[in-house]
Amino acid sequence: MGLGTRLSNLLEGIGIAVDSLRANRVRAALTILGIAIGVFVVVVMSAAIHGINRGVAAEFEKAGPTTFGVNRYPISLEACDDSDDTCKWRNNPPIRLSEAAAIRRLPTILGVNISAGTSAAFKFYDRQLSGARINATTPDWLELSGGDIVEGRNFTEAEEANSARVLVINEQMKERLFGAEADPLGKVLQVNRAPYEVIGVFKGGGEFLGTPSPRAYVPFSTGNKYMNIWIDWVELSVKPRPAVTRDEAIDDVVATLRAQRGLRPAQDNDFAILTQEKLFETWGKMTGVFFLVMITLSGIGLIVGGVGVVAIMMISVTERTREIGVRKALGATKGTILWQFLVEAATLTAIGAVVGLVVGWGVAVVIRNATPLQASIPPGAIIAALGASVLTGVLFGMFPASRAARLDPIEALRYE
Repeated sequence: MGLGTRLSNLLEGIGIAVDSLRANRVRAALTILGIAIGVFVVVVMSAAIHGINRGVAAEFEKAGPTTFGVNRYPISLEACDDSDDTCKWRNNPPIRLSEAAAIRRLPTILGVNISAGTSAAFKFYDRQLSGARINATTPDWLELSGGDIVEGRNFTEAEEANSARVLVINEQMKERLFGAEADPLGKVLQVNRAPYEVIGVFKGGGEFLGTPSPRAYVPFSTGNKYMNIWIDWVELSVKPRPAVTRDEAIDDVVATLRAQRGLRPAQDNDFAILTQEKLFETWGKMTGVFFLVMITLSGIGLIVGGVGVVAIMMISVTERTREIGVRKALGATKGTILWQFLVEAATLTAIGAVVGLVVGWGVAVVIRNATPLQASIPPGAIIAALGASVLTGVLFGMFPASRAARLDPIEALRYE
């Protein structure tokens, strides 16, 4: 079969498929709906995950490529059945301030940020926030946050050393307690009924999965002294010097912590080093669950559409039995008939895929405009959706197409 003939048959098959849609609107709509749902799920979830991944990457990039964390517990999705074999990390001692000081003294380390979080009640005259987030941290927290002070200033080393009752609030807390246009600098907030002076307003570093929530930042010593910060949940962010590689810095930090804790060479680390690669790996496992759900749901939609393809194509073969007989009598081969009906089936599923893509793209645009999530459809998802829909049409259309190709021309001509 030449290229021209195959192209002619392709166009003919598409035309016949469109005619079938018009003649069998209900059955065709059900077929298209099944395929469209499957493709829609793939497109929307891919767009959402793609946007989330971009947000995660942006959050990690704020801290810099060489910055790493030191935590009491590792971040993993491993099962824990309450036994020491699977939950060895449960016995890890907390990160101590003396250990942070020892790390800060290392010649390979530029800075160590200490942080711990809690919630507190904030009040300014008749406006109040209950249970808003407050971070107790060292003054170098700005280097790792990815944001900046847009009004006022950050707290200083002296204020950290003296446990000063000062705090930096983010724009969301400013709007809730003072109003968007008001000047909060120098004002006194009641935090858990104790007075704290607002010295700065912070912008940026919000949650990548939603709108930033009201938040405040105080010197770590202030939180430790006055706010009952849970010292056992202290986290460290370690930044190596520019001329030092991250791996070299990690080796020094690990050696220092093991020496501080008196660990013997045969003993495992009782602390966790968190790198961007490890965080991405853990995040990848989480998104893998989403992809599994996505594939399952889209697979169900494609199967429903595939069953519809079989039904509508079998009806089409029956209705066009005499036409098939005439074509065979005029010299059409089995391959020609098979090709025509497969093209028709693939066209039906492709139309469903286009519908799913268009609707999914519209939902992705709404998500991108209505939320901070930068949802976008990766080209691979579009190719996969179209390819899966066409493959579904070919696979489920093979049976009715084969039946049409095997029809005896004489019997087909006699069909009434």
